Amino acid sequence: MSDQQTQTCPEGEPLDPTPADSANETPVTSDATDESATSAPSEPIEIEPSEPLRNWRKLALMVLLPLLIVAGGGYYWLSLQGKVSTDNAYVKQDMVTVSSEVSGKIIEALVAEDDEVAEGELLFRIDPEPYKLQLQQAMAQIAGAQVQVETLQNSTDLTGVDISAAREDIAFAQSKFERQQALYDRGFTTKADYDAAKHAVEQAREQLRQAQARQTEAKARLATGPAIPGVNPQVAAAEAQAATARLNLNRTEIRAPSAGRVAQADRLLVGQQAMPNVPVLTIVEDGDSYVQANFKETDLAEMRPGQRAEIRFDAYPDIVLKGHVQSIGAGTGSQFSVLPAQNATGNWVKVTQRIPVRIAIDEKSPRALIAGMSSEITVFTKED
Repeated sequence: MSDQQTQTCPEGEPLDPTPADSANETPVTSDATDESATSAPSEPIEIEPSEPLRNWRKLALMVLLPLLIVAGGGYYWLSLQGKVSTDNAYVKQDMVTVSSEVSGKIIEALVAEDDEVAEGELLFRIDPEPYKLQLQQAMAQIAGAQVQVETLQNSTDLTGVDISAAREDIAFAQSKFERQQALYDRGFTTKADYDAAKHAVEQAREQLRQAQARQTEAKARLATGPAIPGVNPQVAAAEAQAATARLNLNRTEIRAPSAGRVAQADRLLVGQQAMPNVPVLTIVEDGDSYVQANFKETDLAEMRPGQRAEIRFDAYPDIVLKGHVQSIGAGTGSQFSVLPAQNATGNWVKVTQRIPVRIAIDEKSPRALIAGMSSEITVFTKED
């Protein structure tokens, strides 16, 4: 074997080189060492700032951060001066509840939910047949009253025929009594005939009084009275019943009291029994939208009717409408609740109350305003 071959142990592992071999190896130069060093990846070198620089940064942060907070708070405070705002505000529209004034079955429904209606437009009809019969009955009563008046005018009680007959009976009875009296005085007649003649005179006079009383009564029944001059009371009563029947007949057609949109029309069904003063539908009037803003009582110190306001809507973020304070409520919301708060108790917690403020809308909205929409109101209290 030559000197350059490496001896191996029986297990096949190389043996340490001999000193002679070590001596013959070429020594590694510094150039090789520099080359291996440059070929290795270089790591970034962190240069720590000096101690004065770190202290300056901390000081600047400690000073500028509170200044920024104070400046931001001051700007926000200044932006709130001269105006108050609340998001406890909702769009309101005047609503008219429509109900029938007469009872009956609905036979025709001419509108449905969300329909636009004009003032006076027919909404639904109630069966008119019962009211037509009532009108005919009232007209018959008028005719009966008129016939009765004519009968009174032509009766003997009113004409005085009975009075004339009674006066003739008195004259005849009186003459007969006078003859009987003359005969009785001379003794040619009996006491019975004398008394009978006298009684006949009294009966004739009583019949005259009765005839005169019947005439007075007949005149009274034909009298018109100062309340309805020229019209007999019986005829006037019958005409009033006819007018009531005619009015009820006209009320079987229910018309819109104002223009708007139909709402809550689920009870308007053909065959449904309509009852007086029971709502059938609701009409939300057009053109009468306003906003009811519930401001805290602490926000009303400088608020006055007529002050300018801005109105924003959650549903239409890009719309801002102009308005003004129309009126400030006469009481807090709790005062008009079903169960007002009773503060005269042992346990009492003060709660800031809210007062309704009506905001009028001064311009037409490009989008439809719906009753109950949430809005945000800003009132400028420092402007003249």
